[in-house]
Amino acid sequence: MEFLENLGFDPIMLGAQILNFLIIFYLLKRFLYKPVLDMVKKREDKITQGLKDAEDAQKALDKALGEEKKILSKASENAKKIIEDAKEEALILAKDIGDNSKTQTEKLLEEAKAKITLESLETEKRLSEKISTLAADMVSQSLKGLLSEKEKEEITKKTLKGIKHSN
Repeated sequence: MEFLENLGFDPIMLGAQILNFLIIFYLLKRFLYKPVLDMVKKREDKITQGLKDAEDAQKALDKALGEEKKILSKASENAKKIIEDAKEEALILAKDIGDNSKTQTEKLLEEAKAKITLESLETEKRLSEKISTLAADMVSQSLKGLLSEKEKEEITKKTLKGIKHSN
């Protein structure tokens, strides 16, 4: 024991230091460590929810794009059918009227094509607007709480530009 005292070892001081360490450890664990862990857990949950929302938004966007393709395909089929019907009608009129009807049938075909083109463009425009709005809403909602308003606007604008360029 005397040897330890010569080295400057004081058992009472050691006991006091151990007690101080335990008190500080308890206080840090109770008042600092647990709240920090709770905050980290909440942040992790928020990020996980944001990723899930973004994934859901992507699925909805993919579904909307699939619907757009179906509608455009259907419109194309309808356009082909209308053109076929117009051609048949034009042939019948050509047989009935003769040379004079040839110019009229060509005119009818052109009008039908123009009408089909116009309808296709209108349908595509409406679908594009609907998809853009849906995409913007999904992106905005999935980013809610994760980013500032300015960052959300920038990401939404970039997403809309990407969608418009892909169409």
